Amino acid sequence: MMPSAMHDTSSTAPATRDAPSELRRIRTVAVATLVALIALGLAWELVLAPLRPGGSLWALKVVPLVFPLAGFLRHRMYTYRWVSLLVWLYFAEGVMRAWNDPVAPAWLPLTQVALCLVLFAACAMHVRTRLGWGRKAT
Repeated sequence: MMPSAMHDTSSTAPATRDAPSELRRIRTVAVATLVALIALGLAWELVLAPLRPGGSLWALKVVPLVFPLAGFLRHRMYTYRWVSLLVWLYFAEGVMRAWNDPVAPAWLPLTQVALCLVLFAACAMHVRTRLGWGRKAT
């Protein structure tokens, strides 16, 4: 495989210093929200309201959220695209547990739902901004 074929320019962002400040803010919101969603999931299942005393294996639900963190930090647009789909699984879990979780206080699933909505919006805005920025550069 040729070196130019190995590096897909559509999946990586230009250097961060060249990015508009709007794009940097969106990236910051996306990363912060993803980290907050991971922290909330771990705290919820291990400390705040575990399904079993002492924590549960349900805390492993955050593992899929760890993988996109590297793509976010490398500014890969593909990662932002698939996270915008993945986040709906956590949104659905939050809605269902807000409706029918006798153990957890209502603020836990509602916080998860809110974080999911913010993460989705940040991913969508990132992709839209990057595509618009790419059109202006050409």
